[in-house]
Amino acid sequence: MTTEQAQLTEIRNQIDSIDQQIQDLIGKRAECAQKVADIKTQGGNVNAVFYRPEREAQVLRAVKERNTSLLPDVEMAKLFREIMSACLALEQPVSVAFLGPEGSYSHASVVKQFGSSAHSVAVSTIEDVFSAVDKGDANYGIVPVENSSEGVVKSTQNELIKTNLKISGEVSLAIHHCLMSKSTAHENIKKVVAHQQALGQCETWLKNNLPWAEIEAVDSNALAAKMAQEDESLAAIASEQAAQLYQLIILDSNIEDFKDNTTKFWVIGKEDTQPSGEDKTALIISIHNKAGALLDILESFSKRDINMTRIVSRPSTDKTWDYLFFIDVLGHKDDENVKEALEEVESKAAFYKLLGSFPVSPL
Repeated sequence: MTTEQAQLTEIRNQIDSIDQQIQDLIGKRAECAQKVADIKTQGGNVNAVFYRPEREAQVLRAVKERNTSLLPDVEMAKLFREIMSACLALEQPVSVAFLGPEGSYSHASVVKQFGSSAHSVAVSTIEDVFSAVDKGDANYGIVPVENSSEGVVKSTQNELIKTNLKISGEVSLAIHHCLMSKSTAHENIKKVVAHQQALGQCETWLKNNLPWAEIEAVDSNALAAKMAQEDESLAAIASEQAAQLYQLIILDSNIEDFKDNTTKFWVIGKEDTQPSGEDKTALIISIHNKAGALLDILESFSKRDINMTRIVSRPSTDKTWDYLFFIDVLGHKDDENVKEALEEVESKAAFYKLLGSFPVSPL
């Protein structure tokens, strides 16, 4: 045996020993998770809540803070995300509704937020995501809220106005679109199909590279990939994962017009989320028709040093030339200063709806 072979053998033996220790510790963590489940279900409690987004956020933040390894903080957190997902599945498998079918960006956001052990429930529309959670067909749902280049997702806005569900988490996902087809040649493509948001995110690229192709919006990018699988004259815009899942040829990658293209998703559920230490609160308001009304409301936050991270307006469907404002602020609704501000805003607003408080995502 050469010196190099001997060195490699010694290091591999160390790796094997470390792997055994890691496996033993994961097993002990799983036992603790099972004990948590036993405590929560004592006395036949069928309404026990197993998924606690604030607790998971705290654990993942701690993982990143104490990380001194060669692995980047986010990569270390991703590893723990999967361990936590598997352990949670021992307590109670969590079902999550998303805009399907599999291979959509919504599906990718489920895996990022809940890990691979969550049970994904594919539905046909964003409205169906809300309905599945409301009816109890899924514990939680994930819906797209806003894209960095195309703006808000109106279907999600519409449902947020009507729903009694609460926001319990936030996921940001980098979006990189691929053009895919059964055909190997661009000139054979007669039509490009994708979700309306994806078509908008790739509008300039499509005009420059496929000016002859008809453009058609469908319910999801994954559905587009499924359609392209059945018709060689179609090309779909979807993720690399979708191309693999539906056995399509990727003709072009990263065709989005803006390379920092990102979509924000919200987790919706029935339970309130407790403070995690780093939180956001989301609400919807409309204002009275008088001078300075919006400024008066925003001062409720500014005078308490509450940072507003997002404000988006849209026309109200109830009254002509009336507007609704979707507002996100830093802090939890139970924080004393945020609680005071929200009470003040509610007293000043013509319409007020609190959507919920949720952890700032560690991922």
